Amino acid sequence: MLDIFRGLKNFIKVSHVHIDSSVFRLHYSITVMILLAFSLIVTTRQYVGNPIDCIHAKEIPEDVINTYCWIHSTYTIPSAYNKRLGIDVAHPGIEKSQDEEEKRYVKYYQWVCFCLFFQAICFYAPRWMWKNWEGGKIHALMMDLDVGICSEVEKKQKKKLLLDYLADNLKHHNWWAYRYFFCELLAFLNVVGQMFLIDRFLGNTFLTFGLDVIKFMEDDQEVRIDPMIFVFPRMTKCSFSKFGNSGELEKYDSLCILPINIVNEKIYIFLWFWFLLLVFLTFFVLLYRLMIILSPRMRAYLLCLRFRLINKEVINTIVRKSKMGDWFLFYMLGQNVDTLIFKEVMHELAKRLGHASKDFGEP
Repeated sequence: MLDIFRGLKNFIKVSHVHIDSSVFRLHYSITVMILLAFSLIVTTRQYVGNPIDCIHAKEIPEDVINTYCWIHSTYTIPSAYNKRLGIDVAHPGIEKSQDEEEKRYVKYYQWVCFCLFFQAICFYAPRWMWKNWEGGKIHALMMDLDVGICSEVEKKQKKKLLLDYLADNLKHHNWWAYRYFFCELLAFLNVVGQMFLIDRFLGNTFLTFGLDVIKFMEDDQEVRIDPMIFVFPRMTKCSFSKFGNSGELEKYDSLCILPINIVNEKIYIFLWFWFLLLVFLTFFVLLYRLMIILSPRMRAYLLCLRFRLINKEVINTIVRKSKMGDWFLFYMLGQNVDTLIFKEVMHELAKRLGHASKDFGEP
């Protein structure tokens, strides 16, 4: 498993040029890496190992019954989970039943690896959109100014180019910033939608899955029902029919062990807590973005808080004479450019915007 994560770490590399927030990076880097790793693990267990093993009659070859039950799904009896284990039933969810409506079919297990891979693509989609919309703007404007050690002539030329761009294109970055905010909103909608997608995929059991597991840990051992066994049964039933020697229809019931579900249950309980964390973090980020859009004072405060070397009056002047999109560009540049160089650029920009040089004292 560690080898899988090491390989995925090299596959999904986060650039040293930051063009987004740390929470947004959790969606397209960490989450995508986790989902791809889980997909590879399930695929390995499913197609290399033995995902299902059924107790079969002598008349039916072992590989036939195993393949049939894997393809056509198996089932449990939900009412049998409440009965006494070893007295009323042999295994949780296993009981004789002739009523088709009592059966709960387990159909998802052969699709888990594909579903996880599809989820990884969905989590990366907002990043792909923003990377194309951003178009390398931050990297182009940096001009290697993230390295403070360079000749004065070179630094002066690059600073002038950056200043010229910022001054000439002031108040023209709103659409650029709003597209990033849209990608963050899309990431939030994606993770919420993913939870409902998995809930549908697992038969409307995922939304409360984590809470059920926590409750299970607190319940009395004699009366509690393991929700992981209910959602991901390890022992199921399978019905196989064939024609006998005389042409009569013969029906065989088999007990099937699903070792693959030992892996699946751990994967989805982790994803439940991870997705819930992403929902809360991204929701607060969206509230933060709304405050930034509505409040210039908040934008000035955040610049002062993040870049303490820049004079407060300089920041107030820049924020007052620019728009929200410009603020977002300044904030992204400040995260990538050397702090001293960024301070000089902001002070020079304030001069061009009419700020008196006598107010340029240290904060």
